[in-house]
Amino acid sequence: MTQNAYADILRQPFSWIDNSASLPAMADAIIIGAGVAGVSAALHLTKRGLRVVLLEKGLVAAEQSSRNWGWVRQQGRDRRELPLIVRSLAIWEQWQAELDTDLGFRRTGLISLTREPAELARWQRWAKRGRAAGIDVLELNGAQAEAALPSSGAPWIGGLQTPTDARAEPGIAVPALAQAACRAGTSLHQQTAVRRLLVEDGRVVGVETEKGQVRSSRVLLAGGAWSSLFLRQHGISLPQLNVRATVARTTPAPAIIPGTFCASDFCLRYREDGGFTLTLLEGEQHDIGPDSFRFFRQFFPLLAKNWRHMHLNALPASYVQQRRWQAMPPTQGETVFERERIYNPQPDMRQIDEAMRRFKLGRPELADVQLAAAWAGRIDLTPDLVPVISAVSALPGLVVATGFSGHGFGIGPGAGELAADLLMQTGPTVDPHEFRLSRFSDGSPMFIDPDVI
Repeated sequence: MTQNAYADILRQPFSWIDNSASLPAMADAIIIGAGVAGVSAALHLTKRGLRVVLLEKGLVAAEQSSRNWGWVRQQGRDRRELPLIVRSLAIWEQWQAELDTDLGFRRTGLISLTREPAELARWQRWAKRGRAAGIDVLELNGAQAEAALPSSGAPWIGGLQTPTDARAEPGIAVPALAQAACRAGTSLHQQTAVRRLLVEDGRVVGVETEKGQVRSSRVLLAGGAWSSLFLRQHGISLPQLNVRATVARTTPAPAIIPGTFCASDFCLRYREDGGFTLTLLEGEQHDIGPDSFRFFRQFFPLLAKNWRHMHLNALPASYVQQRRWQAMPPTQGETVFERERIYNPQPDMRQIDEAMRRFKLGRPELADVQLAAAWAGRIDLTPDLVPVISAVSALPGLVVATGFSGHGFGIGPGAGELAADLLMQTGPTVDPHEFRLSRFSDGSPMFIDPDVI
């Protein structure tokens, strides 16, 4: 059993993704970050005929875009994300059909079950909203919930099922999309950290990387958990905090659920290798650092709502110092983006042991299922748990796509398309108003959707 499934990634790049030959001096668009949003944007832009340079400080999808649960869900999403996930599902389906690699995309549905009357009432409110958005939502009574997956504790009292929700294989899908973008003409450069933006006359004109400059009037920052740190050096405030989450996969197991499942007991996704991705809803950890205090006011409502499920840890002073931005030319040393190519935390094995215990409890057919691997990743949050997909008014030419708050894999294709629309200043396929960066500074009331599952 491997306790950290990503150890090998730190030693060598994904062998099936090659860097482009040389770093171009010019591009029509530059993308910083080769996670699902950045890779999707690269594919959209390249297919529109633009010369795209995709820059990644580490490796394609080596952070959260390959460490997530692999859900492509509509169920339980914030009302502001619903148009984006509906659009993303259509793109996932298109790419699954068009590409020569199986992305693992399957519309096998999502089932959520509960024993709590208040939780069920909240889900039923969301069900009305989901149907209004055109989503197929089934409300399950107690008998139907027990038939879906018999409880090993007190009986379920009900739940929701969204049959058109889907799943995919993150570690396969995102690299495959990167390959498709490269075949279409994207110039991909892994192990190439971007140190800062190039700005002239108040406009973005390119980027400074550890390997030299690339000039372009269009830059997309899709840097995930690194985005706020990167923007700060340019005087742009992005309220963003991170939490660490632990996930595991099992050896092949009976398909007790064909798609995805979640309850207070555990959450599952059936995998194409015959096992399950397994995790718990609780147990996310936040490392307290300068940003925790810098953004405390914006995040306080979210913390107050979720404090029972969050573990707070103090970061060592040496680590806090290391992450402070140091703007320096390439000849004078490394930035933090080069010192930490891939964030690769150790999983919390106590959570994994508890998840396996709950998973197997009262299910003799799972007695021989073993833990195959466990890993951890870093989820980047915004104060309202809705992403930022937005042009930056203070720096014309810059678009940001980040803060996906654990929802990014499923909406990645649509987010990439919307970011491409904003870069090209064409009519967006999805209204970008709810994702604007300025909502955190223009006096808009902070809204946390109370019915999100």
